[in-house]
Amino acid sequence: MELKHSNGHESGRVLPVLFAGVLMAALDIGIVGPALPAIQTTYGADERGLSWVFGIYILFQLVGAPVIAKFSDRQGRRAVYIACVAVFAAASLLVAMSPTFAVLLTGRAIQGFCAGGILPVAIAVIGDTFPAERRGRALGLIGAVFGIAFLLGPLLGGILLRWGWQWLFLMNLPLAAVVLWQAARLLPTERQPMRSPIDWLGIGLLSVMLAALAWAISAVDFGALATSAGSPRVLPALLLAAVCLPALLLAQRRAADPVLHPELLRSAELRLVGVIALATGLAEAAMVFLPAFAVTGLQVPETTASFMMIPLVLALIVGAPAAGRLADKLGPKRIIQAGLIMTASGLLVFGLSVLTRASFFTAGVLVGLGLSALMAPLRLVVIREVSEAQRGAGQGLLATCLGIGRLTGAAMVGGVAASSADQTTGYQDALLFAAGLLGVATIVSVALKSLSPAGRQMEQNHGP
Repeated sequence: MELKHSNGHESGRVLPVLFAGVLMAALDIGIVGPALPAIQTTYGADERGLSWVFGIYILFQLVGAPVIAKFSDRQGRRAVYIACVAVFAAASLLVAMSPTFAVLLTGRAIQGFCAGGILPVAIAVIGDTFPAERRGRALGLIGAVFGIAFLLGPLLGGILLRWGWQWLFLMNLPLAAVVLWQAARLLPTERQPMRSPIDWLGIGLLSVMLAALAWAISAVDFGALATSAGSPRVLPALLLAAVCLPALLLAQRRAADPVLHPELLRSAELRLVGVIALATGLAEAAMVFLPAFAVTGLQVPETTASFMMIPLVLALIVGAPAAGRLADKLGPKRIIQAGLIMTASGLLVFGLSVLTRASFFTAGVLVGLGLSALMAPLRLVVIREVSEAQRGAGQGLLATCLGIGRLTGAAMVGGVAASSADQTTGYQDALLFAAGLLGVATIVSVALKSLSPAGRQMEQNHGP
């Protein structure tokens, strides 16, 4: 059963369902911060163990994205989206009711795995249901979710914490119930499930490879890269990932319905997008350190340092929908290039200028607008380049590249700053390095296809 593009009214009703699901998953990253001291008190966890409340969510989110997105190609978007939201809600209840810290981490892992699938499946639904000329603006609205989550997360966390940290996770239950109800009513009719065997070998190899790579990246010390890469904590994971890669490629050639279809691996355009996504993810991760940068460089109190991010976040919220609309009109290539240049410019201001509040806010606005201009257009390129049958897998691959970039960026910025004699200088050096990588990505983006007006019209009329 083939999916049909909805008319404007029908697709407009679908978008809030997708928006709410993505928001729920995005909130569960930032909202946990205020609860960490209370969780530590409840379970007596040490600092290293407590960091895994975040870390295990991100790790399993990375693994879940390509696997769940591929299942949405096989089983249909509605069934997989509903399953992700339902299991995410059940895992939220498990976290809130956890008798031990180990059970809490198990719940966070399940949450992360499901959250990894919610966004790429939502993007695939947009590709299925929205006409080509309206996809950019829809993707832009979804992109704005992450800025909204950044603002709402700490606020909701602080309010709900008064009644116990468990409520930060229990709040997902009513939201999930509404999303499930509306998703069952409004998400499009799906095609018949595929009858070819599931590529369990490919799924297993991909999951182990991504988990090993994520562990290695998170454990490496970029301040002493050569020594750290050969350490017992990092080297075995790198070797495991290296062994899994050729085994995965071989398995994909033999699978009836591979989790990473050769169509995705052969596409030069998708390889370019992957490189740009790695640099984009790295820049996104660097933004996490800006409050600490403000503390060391501007002597801002730790309790108010997050407020220094408000101009960046507002630029992200405003810019994402605008970038999506422009991508509909001009094609994604120009918007991607503008986004890369603006993000790199903002990072250069952070790294090269004498740090003042004015320069900090100016750089933040540039970075916010730049990152917002990369969200929808990158996803539009993937929608354009892959067949409908591989649309979910394509978005999962993009999410994986972004996730690897984020993990690398977090380890790189933190490691460089920690190893520097002056922490402010260390942050600036790391941000300059990120700007350089974005410069390379800008050069790479020149090779992206420019869709002519005739080509855009053909896509609008017939879809990808």
